[in-house]
Amino acid sequence: MNKPLKQHLIDPEICIRCYTCEMTCGLEAISHDDNNVVIDVSKCEFCMDCIPVCPTGSIDEWRVVAEPYSLDDQFGWEDLPAQQEIGEGQEADTGLEALDDAMAILLAEAHKGAGGKARAPASAAKPTINMYNLGKPAEATVQGNYRLTDEASDGDVRHIILDMGGLPFPVLEGQSVGIIPPGTDADGKPHLPRLYSVSSPRDGERPNFYNVSLTVKREPNGICSNYVCDLKAGDRVKLTGPFGATFLLPSDPETNLLMICTGTGSAPFRGFTMRRQRENPSLTGSLTLAFGARRQEELPYFGPLKKVPESFMKKLFAFSRQEDGPKQYVQDRLRDEAGQVSELLKDPKGHIYICGLKAMEQGVEEALSDIARGVGLDWAELRDTMREDGRYHVETY
Repeated sequence: MNKPLKQHLIDPEICIRCYTCEMTCGLEAISHDDNNVVIDVSKCEFCMDCIPVCPTGSIDEWRVVAEPYSLDDQFGWEDLPAQQEIGEGQEADTGLEALDDAMAILLAEAHKGAGGKARAPASAAKPTINMYNLGKPAEATVQGNYRLTDEASDGDVRHIILDMGGLPFPVLEGQSVGIIPPGTDADGKPHLPRLYSVSSPRDGERPNFYNVSLTVKREPNGICSNYVCDLKAGDRVKLTGPFGATFLLPSDPETNLLMICTGTGSAPFRGFTMRRQRENPSLTGSLTLAFGARRQEELPYFGPLKKVPESFMKKLFAFSRQEDGPKQYVQDRLRDEAGQVSELLKDPKGHIYICGLKAMEQGVEEALSDIARGVGLDWAELRDTMREDGRYHVETY
């Protein structure tokens, strides 16, 4: 009888189908079908290259199994199976016992910041996941395409509104959708979807209309971003999703949210803010947004954000290349507001959300660690507790 072994798996409920892990894996151990992204146990060598690139922690999953799950098993999952019963006295054999210590070090490094499996806020609404996939995408009509950044700025960021018509597409704030660009890649295969966070609240960009908005930055060689940024009203677009089961807005109005972002990482927080404004317009002191960009002209939604009352949402803008101001990053603005941030860290209803470029993570981590230390808290322990409680949420790319 074979000894039990440790198998690396992906949680299909949390996975947002960005396919970054598949593109990162040099062993070609990760693949996908129309529905799920999966790992081939016969090819996986526990190199851990896929762990740090996953924005959600969905790939940070392991099971000790008597019989490995096949690819067909994994392709059919909607959520992860429970841990198998392993015979008494049996120990798992990864085939890499000599590397256990090295694996632990690799995991600890990979888990800096976002690492570990994310959990949804306790009061969040239950999301719909993977309703439309590669084999059966949804189709939407472009209702509007508006430039958000100054024409003279280096960054072309667009606000795209998609009309779903009468097609059911239940999406919550914080979830993502995939857009499938037309055409094929160099190997003649259809392009994979590119994931974009929804920037509208659950009842639509316009209340009670079947429309969804996205925030998209044009990348110089981006196949999908250029396709999306060039869309015109009336064009038809293929969508997958919705995806994401953890980066969600708490329904409890007493929760205190610190939202930290750069650039288009503002998209989910726009949805959060609009939802709170529609549901609880008289709320005060429960939202704080730390928003970074190189210059004011490159900050998406800068004008509309200025109209949100400071009493409803405190806004901490950070500009790193502004000619008439100090060079600041979001972590600097957090340190400026250390007193308020430390109160949130001690609040059992305090939530932290981080969204944007992965490069921002280290600086934010260091700032939060310093602020926590200043009030006698261990940030690493507190962060893990908050994550376990569904109060620490990171999606970076």
